[in-house]
Amino acid sequence: MRIIWDHLVRAFRNFNVENRAFRVLDRPKPTPAPQYPTARPAKPPEIQHEIQKKDNRLLALLKNVYVDSKDPPMEVKVEGEGLPCKEEEYRLTKLGRYSALDIHRVPKGKISTVELLTFLNNHRLHPETWTAEKIAEEYSLDLKDVTSLLKYLAVFNMEIPSSEDKKYIKST
Repeated sequence: MRIIWDHLVRAFRNFNVENRAFRVLDRPKPTPAPQYPTARPAKPPEIQHEIQKKDNRLLALLKNVYVDSKDPPMEVKVEGEGLPCKEEEYRLTKLGRYSALDIHRVPKGKISTVELLTFLNNHRLHPETWTAEKIAEEYSLDLKDVTSLLKYLAVFNMEIPSSEDKKYIKST
């Protein structure tokens, strides 16, 4: 109900907005309130005289000031010259050339998901052949990152809980 009410109010509020705005602007401006004299005393005449008087000592100091300013030379901007960007080295992927949607180039120091799963499986099947050093060299990765992946990422490990620890409800 609230939504319907908001739509109705908005429709009435926005109806003929431009004409209403011009009508408000065409109204005569209200006359301001009259200015009454203030109770604040004016500046004493000796201060007014002091302000108007020229001080020769200050004028002499001002004449000794010399300002030399130069604009910086105008730099002509060469077309096509943008901000320098960081050039990132890429390497071709080892796998994934089976369809047009696969990734073909990966930045060095990074790895695609297909390659990650492949080298994890290779290491699991042949750990003496696929060592962390060989994987790091093959896929252009840091050795520290590869050892962390091999240690903490356990994709293919399947744990089957033993049935001795749990009591099951017997089917009747």
